[in-house]
Amino acid sequence: MTVLHLADETEAADLAAFLSRLLHYDRGAAVRLQAAGTALAVFGRPPSFDVLVVRAVGLAKPYENGLDVTLDVTVSAGEFLESVDERAATAAVPAAVTGPPWAGVLPPRGGWRAEPGLPAPERLRATVAAAIGEFRARTEELTPDARTRAALDRIGRDIWSREIAHTRLPLRAVHAAHSLGFLRPGTEPADTGLFSSGAWLRLRTPYGSVAVRRAGLGSLDVSVR
Repeated sequence: MTVLHLADETEAADLAAFLSRLLHYDRGAAVRLQAAGTALAVFGRPPSFDVLVVRAVGLAKPYENGLDVTLDVTVSAGEFLESVDERAATAAVPAAVTGPPWAGVLPPRGGWRAEPGLPAPERLRATVAAAIGEFRARTEELTPDARTRAALDRIGRDIWSREIAHTRLPLRAVHAAHSLGFLRPGTEPADTGLFSSGAWLRLRTPYGSVAVRRAGLGSLDVSVR
């Protein structure tokens, strides 16, 4: 079994917290692991947000059992979480699973350019909080017989499809970042950024990134690997 030696206990705890949040939204979640050298990227797709998320994890050293160059495998998020030993700062890579469709199409590795206009992290958190409050208020206004899944979905689409300022970044991407622990209190504006590459937008923070396809751009600039 391949054992990953994480950089320290904090990295192990953050990885476990990230996996736990993904499993909160999908108990059968899968994650794609990609690593080279001492850097591990964990990709996931929480279904509630329709975005791709990635948590970068530092490794203390490359892999055991001969995997000393790269690692690329899709595994069960639950099994991976169970293997994380926070005190030892290690994690074992579970057996590969047949990945969901999203795992075969990831954002491009390069070609990212900075996009202007992203509000400060505090303002982003406030925007998400206001949107959550609006969603609750609008659903509570519905009569019990009108509070159907279709009605709730319509309200959700109306709110979470809104763009942040003039960035073309949908609010659902910021909601995902907030819900997965990427927009933590104390995050400095200089540590966050918005980037684009072809059809993709990526919100980057020190704790992880959220990538989303921009509407109306078809199947341009996908990376199948």
